[in-house]
Amino acid sequence: MKKDKTCCFTGHRQIPKSELGNIKDKLKQTILTLYGKGVVYFGSGGALGFDTLAAQCVLELKQTYPQFKLIMVLPCKEQAYRWSNEDKSIYAMILRLADKVTYTSEHYTRYCMHVRNRHLVENSNYCICYLTQNTGGTAYTVSFAIKNNLKIINLGDGDLKNE
Repeated sequence: MKKDKTCCFTGHRQIPKSELGNIKDKLKQTILTLYGKGVVYFGSGGALGFDTLAAQCVLELKQTYPQFKLIMVLPCKEQAYRWSNEDKSIYAMILRLADKVTYTSEHYTRYCMHVRNRHLVENSNYCICYLTQNTGGTAYTVSFAIKNNLKIINLGDGDLKNE
C-alpha cells in the first residue's frame, strides 16, 4: 500500500437520518474525485456511523472500480460486541468483502481506538471526514491528520482549524 494512494475515513457515529442520503452522495463523489488523483486504497476504522457508511460506499463503488481496495483497520476483535444484531450483520458483511482486515490490538484497551485512528492517519495522504463538532474522537483524529499534513475533505460543517 502506498501512502500517496491512500485515503482514510473518520466521522461521527451519529448521522442525522435527514442528511444520510446527501452525505452518501457527497462521499461517493469525493471518493471518485480522489480516484482521479490516483487514490485506490481506502482505510476505514469500522465504527458505527460514518466509518460504516464509508466502507459501504467503497464496496459499492468497487463493483464499477475493481481496483479499489477497502482496508479495515480495527481497534480490537471485540469492537462489535455490544452492537445490535443488525449492526453486527452489516459489520460482518463488510469484513467479508474487505480486501484486508488489520487489528491494532488483540483485545479492547483504553487506548485501542486512538491507536487505530493514528494508524489510519499515519498511513494515508488524504482524510475524508464527517466532522460537525470540535470535541470527541473524530475531532482528535482530524486534528492529528492536520498535524500530519493530510489533505482533509470534510463532509460535515465542523471547523477544521488546528487548535
